Amino acid sequence: MISSSNSRAHRDAYGSQINRDHLPILVYGIPWLTIILASLVPMVPFIALAPILPPLGYLFLLTWRLVRPGLLPLWAGLPLGAFDDLFSGQPFGSGIFLFSVTLLSIEAIEIRFPWRNFLLDWFTASLALSVYLYACFLFSGAQLTSIQLRLILPQLLLSIVLFPIIARIVALLDRFRLMRIRKVR
Repeated sequence: MISSSNSRAHRDAYGSQINRDHLPILVYGIPWLTIILASLVPMVPFIALAPILPPLGYLFLLTWRLVRPGLLPLWAGLPLGAFDDLFSGQPFGSGIFLFSVTLLSIEAIEIRFPWRNFLLDWFTASLALSVYLYACFLFSGAQLTSIQLRLILPQLLLSIVLFPIIARIVALLDRFRLMRIRKVR
């Protein structure tokens, strides 16, 4: 007779996946929690003469939407945008509007053009980030001068360069999110 510890060692490749399920709190909570935590980053004391810190809450929202389409509902822009407005320093409602418009726009683009690859996602994120940053600039009520518009370029470039890194982080978090646990009877 084979002992129980020895029989576990002789399981097939799929035997360890039998009778396992995903944790619902991880499946649905990780995307929301990462976007909320990223929206809290502006609270970190960081002194700069020009805006350099990328809008991480928006970047994580955008990345989750592009990496895992259909995971966030279309109405998620409202609560996540409101939370981002509270901590970003933008006028209340700008994040709600921009987060919601982004989710709706990406949904419309994916319905029209269902094929995707990483370069297309990167281009879409770059376009969305540039529209977001310049729209935030307009919503803030700042004077529209060429000098002010050029001050946003380092922040925009850093956001675009960070997208692949954030996409990799989101992919790792997605793998963690779908981790299976053993059911207890």
